[in-house]
Amino acid sequence: MSWPALYAQLLGTNRHSTSLGKVWLSVLFIFRVMVLVVAAESVWGDEQSDFTCNTLQPGCENVCYDQFFPVSHIRLWSLQLVFVSTPTLLVSMYVSYRNHCDKRRILQVDGQEEELETLKKRRLPIAGALWWTYLCSLVFKMMFEGGFMYALYVVYDGFQMPRLVQCDQWPCPNLVDCFVSRPTEKTVFTVFMATASSICMVLNLAELAYLVAKALNRNKKRNIEHTINTQLSYCAVNLVNDQL
Repeated sequence: MSWPALYAQLLGTNRHSTSLGKVWLSVLFIFRVMVLVVAAESVWGDEQSDFTCNTLQPGCENVCYDQFFPVSHIRLWSLQLVFVSTPTLLVSMYVSYRNHCDKRRILQVDGQEEELETLKKRRLPIAGALWWTYLCSLVFKMMFEGGFMYALYVVYDGFQMPRLVQCDQWPCPNLVDCFVSRPTEKTVFTVFMATASSICMVLNLAELAYLVAKALNRNKKRNIEHTINTQLSYCAVNLVNDQL
């Protein structure tokens, strides 16, 4: 699946999201996907070819490159974006299931075309099963974001790209110096992508808190209404008994 196809799929789910969810999608594709496709890939395009070591020993440069860069930043970020976007598709699957069930129910009672058009354009309230699905998607997104950021930090020993690394792996004849191309530019992009990932995590956390607070408030109102109705029913029964 290409990035535009993924964006189109997530955009369909965006109608059922909160305002924070819409902001999250904008940050994901404007500040992460577009930067990855337009700029970051060109910066890392010469990653291995311009990684040079001060030795002519065959195979030494390849071994040293594999030691310090076991996974490409571009591939790791692409994998991260795929994993982070996948939980949102759970919401899309649930919405499609609800629409399919409601459409079948409308057709069974000879529903009009207007009802079917309204069904396509409606916005489902985030309550019940959709609330739990949405909540689980947020938890999974935060877990994936945090996991990939931790992996990036551990694999590359931080977010700063070194200018020079020293390698003594076989078949290198001794301790050799290896030089990384565009270290400053790569550091800037790494910090930028990590910052954008952190912003997405904060948005997910804020959306999670908003959904929980809204659900608690909804339950509180429901309990108050139930208490009022119970008291009114009790008063009505007492009034009838007094009249008798």
